[in-house]
Amino acid sequence: MHKKSRSKPGHREMRGPSQRQLRAGELVRRALAEIIARGDIQDPELSGRVITVSEVRVSPDLRHAACFVAPLGGGDAAALARALTRVKAYLRGQLAHEVTFKFMPDLTFEPDTSFDRAEAVDRLLHSPAVARDLDRDESGETEADED
Repeated sequence: MHKKSRSKPGHREMRGPSQRQLRAGELVRRALAEIIARGDIQDPELSGRVITVSEVRVSPDLRHAACFVAPLGGGDAAALARALTRVKAYLRGQLAHEVTFKFMPDLTFEPDTSFDRAEAVDRLLHSPAVARDLDRDESGETEADED
């Protein structure tokens, strides 16, 4: 008789999200983006703002969805996430009309800082110090030559 091999606890997290989670996250992301773009949300902090929903990460049981949001054109992403959290019951209700899941996931909104990080890396790569180091490397000098 063969015993089934059991994976170690926490092994699932190391592999990343399943295809099911990725598909569900993308469905929620698209539907949320459409709902927000309609402009039906009755919140003064959200009216007239262009918002991007960059990613939605769904839990393995599909009961929780972390939605990463940012204001298009810059602005305070944390304040935007707080404003969307205030109206999450409305968004969840609208989402129930757009997608069909056995259970509608509980939504949490988090500021998407990936754009800020990308901009900081871009600034760093275009800084004079990095340009100077790149010029030095292209001329054939190495750190060992400098010693």
